[in-house]
Amino acid sequence: MSACAPAGATEPAHTERAHPPHSPPPGRRRGFRVASADLSAAVAVFLIALPLSLGIALTTGAPLQAGLVAAAVGGLVAGRLGGSPLQVSGPAAGLTVVTADVIHQYGWRTTCAVTVLAGLAQLGLGCLRVARGALAVSPAIVHGMLAGIGVTIAVAQAHIVLGGEPQSSVPDNLLALPAQLAGLDPAALAMSVLTLAVLLLWPRLPGRAGHLLRRVPAALVAVAGATAIAAAAGLVLPLVDLPSWRSHALAGLPEGPVLGLVAAVLATTLVCSVQSLLGAVAVDKLASARPGAGHVVRSDLDRELLGQGAANVVSGTLGGLPVAGVAVRSTANVHAGAVSRNSTMLHGVLVVAAALLLVPLLELIPLASLAALVMAVGIRMVSLHHIRTVTRHREVLVYAVTALGVISLGVLEGVALGIAAAVGVALHRLTRTRITHTEEDGVHHVHVRGQLTFLAVPRLSRALHLVPQGADAVVALDGSFMDHAAYETLQDWQSTHTARGGTVEITGRRTGVRIAEPGALASGPVPDGEPGTSGDCRCRAWTAWRNHQCDRPSPAPDDAGARPDETLESGEADPRTGRALSAPARGRTPGGRQLARGLSTFQRRTAPLVRGELARLAREGQRPSQLFLTCADSRVVTSMITSSGPGDLFVVRNVGNLVPPPGAESGDDSVAAALEYAVDVLAVRSITVCGHSGCGAMQALLDSRPASPASPAAPAAPAATPLGRWLRHGGPSLERLRDTGAPAPRLAGRPPADDVEQLCLTNVVQQLEHLRAHESVAHALKEGSLELHGVYFHVGEAQAYLLAEQEEGRVFDRVRDVDLVV
Repeated sequence: MSACAPAGATEPAHTERAHPPHSPPPGRRRGFRVASADLSAAVAVFLIALPLSLGIALTTGAPLQAGLVAAAVGGLVAGRLGGSPLQVSGPAAGLTVVTADVIHQYGWRTTCAVTVLAGLAQLGLGCLRVARGALAVSPAIVHGMLAGIGVTIAVAQAHIVLGGEPQSSVPDNLLALPAQLAGLDPAALAMSVLTLAVLLLWPRLPGRAGHLLRRVPAALVAVAGATAIAAAAGLVLPLVDLPSWRSHALAGLPEGPVLGLVAAVLATTLVCSVQSLLGAVAVDKLASARPGAGHVVRSDLDRELLGQGAANVVSGTLGGLPVAGVAVRSTANVHAGAVSRNSTMLHGVLVVAAALLLVPLLELIPLASLAALVMAVGIRMVSLHHIRTVTRHREVLVYAVTALGVISLGVLEGVALGIAAAVGVALHRLTRTRITHTEEDGVHHVHVRGQLTFLAVPRLSRALHLVPQGADAVVALDGSFMDHAAYETLQDWQSTHTARGGTVEITGRRTGVRIAEPGALASGPVPDGEPGTSGDCRCRAWTAWRNHQCDRPSPAPDDAGARPDETLESGEADPRTGRALSAPARGRTPGGRQLARGLSTFQRRTAPLVRGELARLAREGQRPSQLFLTCADSRVVTSMITSSGPGDLFVVRNVGNLVPPPGAESGDDSVAAALEYAVDVLAVRSITVCGHSGCGAMQALLDSRPASPASPAAPAAPAATPLGRWLRHGGPSLERLRDTGAPAPRLAGRPPADDVEQLCLTNVVQQLEHLRAHESVAHALKEGSLELHGVYFHVGEAQAYLLAEQEEGRVFDRVRDVDLVV
């Protein structure tokens, strides 16, 4: 399969089943089936999509059938090929401004060609796998763009609500509004007000009856109610006009200036892609947050971009509007309980059926009601929540510039202005550095607020030279970045000041926390008992776990240059502290000295910080939320890779992160006891099995090939030693690795480096199956109170991978820092 083909696009259709997260499914997948939840969700989305598609087509000035074509193609093509199973695609309100402008300038057939070209551009971007780059766009720009589009839509539709025709731009619409108010159509205004009132009040119906009625979409009730009242009252209003499909206009060759067409393609591609990708991320969050959510398939953003591109190519070719992920429909799909992409595809089938069979009913809908519906959508695009968020993050200027640019100039121009404003704000923040010098009790404090770049070096130098020679100085760095010029300046001053008898302590914002910039700067005052010269250990408090890689290697006992603490006799003074050494200290081995140093460092640096929390845990008892089962390998530090602390994890470690099945030959009750205690007594909510790269147990399995306790007929390797008997529990993982009938677990983005890494991945999946066989775990999984997770940690890359169930198999997906931000 080529790199550009959507993964799984050529595979036979199947049903996506919900089961406990990251645990193996109970059996092989069967043929195509539709869950009842998908069917009801499809109906709910269809009832929303039908009036909205007609309203968006009306807003853009396109043929009304174009909205139905885009809705059907979005459901069938993007729904089948896209990477976000629960996102519903179709004609989106965010595209109305761009599409209306293209139609106004070049006509409908050229607009269809622009849609096709935009789809091809999306396919190219999907092949380049740059989808996650869209998430790097400042949210202030995205929200400002959508707000500007919402204002444009609302102002334009206000004219149709009043019974008139909109102008081509927001300023023209605002200038023409007084005249429109003077000549408004009472019937059109009445239907519009009725539609808006139903949209506002329907979701707020009280009581049990209101709860039942709210299951019918407010958009459908509003448009249907206005249509029924207009027909019953015999009002003379402009109605929906759907010409015969035989006369439907398809795409033609683009006609117009090349630069203008390129700008139109870029604008369409930008809005379609950004809206769809951000929508996919939002749908993942909605699906994960709904009550009782089981395993949620994470969106594949590159595949989603390919699916949206294919949908735009098909929609443009068939004479439809541009297609993008639609927030309103996607939210309704998730809230209706959809569990797979079948709901999205079925909604497309229902749109096709309506377009062919319900034309007489659709032609009774007043245009004023559709305009009011779309105007309400436009107003909601100006989100007060987004405004409060960007204000809290001091990005309201970027938001306002983008929104005003879209309203005044257009989408592409507004986004460009927003990007320029965002860059300007970032540069302003980067260069805005406050440096102050104060003296308290004979100690000189230099406080740096902001980022230290070469632009701040002159001010930094002036502040540092205010510190007298030989004085005690504290330099507080309140920022997250320091470039090389500032680093050199600070280091040179520190060396000079300490050489002249002064002391320098360089800290971060909080007392005792040192800046995470160049390691040489974080020396500070050297505590008693630690080396203090430039060539010795400068481990900071938060790097005590580093195994002291900065220590010098210990020489041989007969080495003439032996370290002082290895040759001093009892009663002699330690040259570093001036204190007499006790006999136990004198007689310690190098390992014992390292242990004692580590314990001493904990008592001096860490214990004062955690004593309060540990005292609370001692009073209240442990209440961990997770059981973390991993290998005994010294390179896997559970608290480090999970960013956890005391009381967070209940940890079980053994050779090879193995979980013996219940009742296995040569069984080991220690793991089973830990599982029972964690699940039944501590009531943990999740169990994680974590494997790692370079696992010696997996290498031993490949070398010795032990028999599985569950398969005694297999040829067994000698298991005379405790280690050999223990590794027999890894036999099922080895058998699973050899099984060519089932897809092997893999890493996202690259194949396993060798057989050992492949076995490490397979072993995590196999141990998850063993977990499910334990009675306490199985009972908690059945009740929905427990989740299972698989993790693979690559030691050399310092990279964690999280096991995810995707349509093409079990994939360990790279955990990125951007995922946490989103």
